[in-house]
Amino acid sequence: MRSGLPLLVLLSLLLGGCDRHAEEPQADFAVLAQADPAYAQASPERSLVFPADHGAHPDFRIEWWYLTANLSDMEGRPWGLQWTLFRTALRPPGSSVDNPWQSGQIYMAHFAVTAPDGHRAFQRYGRGGHDPAVAQAGATAAPFAAWLDDWRLASQDTSWLPLRVQAAEDGVAADLVLRSDRSLVLQGDQGFSQKHAGGGGSYYYSQPWLAAEGTLHFAGQTVQVRGQAWLDREWSSQFLQPDQQGWDWFSLHLANGDKLMAFQLRPRHAGAEPYGYLVLHRQDGTRLEARPGAWQLRPRRWAIVADRRLPLGWRLQWPEAGLDLAIEAGLEQQWMAVDFPYWEGRVEVTGPDGAAAGVGYLEMTGYPAGAAR
Repeated sequence: MRSGLPLLVLLSLLLGGCDRHAEEPQADFAVLAQADPAYAQASPERSLVFPADHGAHPDFRIEWWYLTANLSDMEGRPWGLQWTLFRTALRPPGSSVDNPWQSGQIYMAHFAVTAPDGHRAFQRYGRGGHDPAVAQAGATAAPFAAWLDDWRLASQDTSWLPLRVQAAEDGVAADLVLRSDRSLVLQGDQGFSQKHAGGGGSYYYSQPWLAAEGTLHFAGQTVQVRGQAWLDREWSSQFLQPDQQGWDWFSLHLANGDKLMAFQLRPRHAGAEPYGYLVLHRQDGTRLEARPGAWQLRPRRWAIVADRRLPLGWRLQWPEAGLDLAIEAGLEQQWMAVDFPYWEGRVEVTGPDGAAAGVGYLEMTGYPAGAAR
């Protein structure tokens, strides 16, 4: 599950101009709960179709292509990469416009590298276009490519895999090739991911089996890296319900080769239960989905980051699957200091005996500022 941040950024641009350094807004994601029947709606009745669903879905309001990678250099030191392209529709499909050359699709990209002892994050904006050959940003299905300027995630030939991801900004750069001989996985109910007990959700699939290899450039050094990567794809027109304010999302590469995805959407009101989902994609190709109430996800350590009190240590217990995991931030300061900021970074996983049990990524949104005041 990935954030609907582009819609919030878009509103700030429309209402407040294009100042990227405007005052940070409140941690309020209510806009993502606004319904608009003029857009296409996600529902369990639609089956995903490939390769078409690798590309953009302009009839839906929000969409993202989201890559994270847990990497190691030749000395065994840990690194992390995040590359994300968001798409947001300016107006519902079929709306008339005065300027036929003006695209109704806005794109935003995030790029971040976590070094063993540092983290830097960047953002860009661009407008889509009707002609992929000249558009500043966009996404095509076959051959697959998602890009904003020269930040690019694209197939290397006529097949979807392998992929190559590239980005560079202010002395930080990434160039990785991503390979897999495994099929992608459909999240939720055959690709429909419910996000609230009362219904609603998104289309969601992942490729969690990617092997990554290439180079990172950070703080004046270029390092050869390799490791594991996870690609998420999600699109929707109403991401949250009005009583939800933020989420905690985990993608874990377990040491035995299994892949675990878990999220919880936190309620606005104290005392209400979050809506959660947990699935284990096993190395042998089978899948185990957690029953409601059969698993627990609880914070075990808090820290102040960017004037917010954040849970940077977690415990995940799922007795049915034999899992009791401690999840810790690999580096506390993995704050995405972009227009609508959030915490996203690499994590380390250990078992009950303290032994290494995996690595992964964690995203947290909707935690209000003001913790240090």
